[in-house]
Amino acid sequence: MSGDNSSIYYNEPGAMTNYAIEQGIPESDIVQDYAGRRTYDTCYRAKEIFGLESVIVTTQQYHLSRMVFLCEQFGLNTSGVPVKQSDYLINRYMMWNVREVLATVAAYIDIYILKPEPILGSPEPIFTP
Repeated sequence: MSGDNSSIYYNEPGAMTNYAIEQGIPESDIVQDYAGRRTYDTCYRAKEIFGLESVIVTTQQYHLSRMVFLCEQFGLNTSGVPVKQSDYLINRYMMWNVREVLATVAAYIDIYILKPEPILGSPEPIFTP
């Protein structure tokens, strides 16, 4: 579970983990990445910190193509599965589409021009040989 946890009041990995556990996923099967503040960081860290070669990403439909693009740019074999959106998000779908267009442009700029250094850390391979 990767997401932003930049303050004590905002914990995306924790919220996703709690939901997964409520759905019957064993806590021992969940790895949290608290430094995935941006999709760029999440994809980079999946490869460089967690040692993954392939991933299946799940996210909202409007965000999925950018997520797959970024993960593939970091050398991950990537498949994507959209999640069912809440009525709240569906009602605000137009706003999210506009935001996603801007975020996609920013992703291309990051990959091809800026190449920002993501949040790093010590390697924490999920799967060991």
